[in-house]
Amino acid sequence: MPKAFVPLSGEPLLSHCISGTLASGVATRIVVAVPEALVREARVLADRAARESDADPALVDIVVGGADRIESTARALARVPECEHVLVHDAARALTPPAVFHRVVAALEAGAAAVVPTLPVTDTVKRVRTGRGADAQVDPGTAGEELVGDLDRNLLRRIQTPQGFARAVLEEAHALQRRDPDPAATDDAGLVERAGHTVVGVPGDERALKITYPIDLAIAAFHLEEEPV
Repeated sequence: MPKAFVPLSGEPLLSHCISGTLASGVATRIVVAVPEALVREARVLADRAARESDADPALVDIVVGGADRIESTARALARVPECEHVLVHDAARALTPPAVFHRVVAALEAGAAAVVPTLPVTDTVKRVRTGRGADAQVDPGTAGEELVGDLDRNLLRRIQTPQGFARAVLEEAHALQRRDPDPAATDDAGLVERAGHTVVGVPGDERALKITYPIDLAIAAFHLEEEPV
């Protein structure tokens, strides 16, 4: 099933994500992009999350997502033409604390064009030479990998969401992507950087982990039990 609908402690990640965004108090509108077959289910979840947060369900809009994250963001962006600042969030980071939202918004209001929450890298990180070309994709640990040197982790950061943007900057970056697609692009901050704008970091939070593997659900459940969003 799509990750946003995977249950965490009895509620889909999407429900936790909407509730956390509403709890931050920074959102004047929320637009959720989902597969077409799940629009009705998403609407039910959004209405319930809004009611439980004492918010107007009309605050949350549902749109049919695109073929990838970037296209989904573009479709959601089209639904909020009145917004000067835009936050792009990932339902897989369902437990992002309100303080992270506040730090991103504060940086935007201080004049930043693009803002991302960051955390330090604690593991040793190495580059890999596969012998299959620079763009070859291989699973970690695949036989034949050659580890060719450490990267300075003091100069590396883990990136979280919500990512915040001045609307005009995000629209410019998406227009460039449509004219000249970069197949390696994975997030909106990368598109904005490619368009020549500076992306600044603010402190993230370990509770905003990206839920990707089953063990991440267990870690998220622990965080939720210790400190509910």
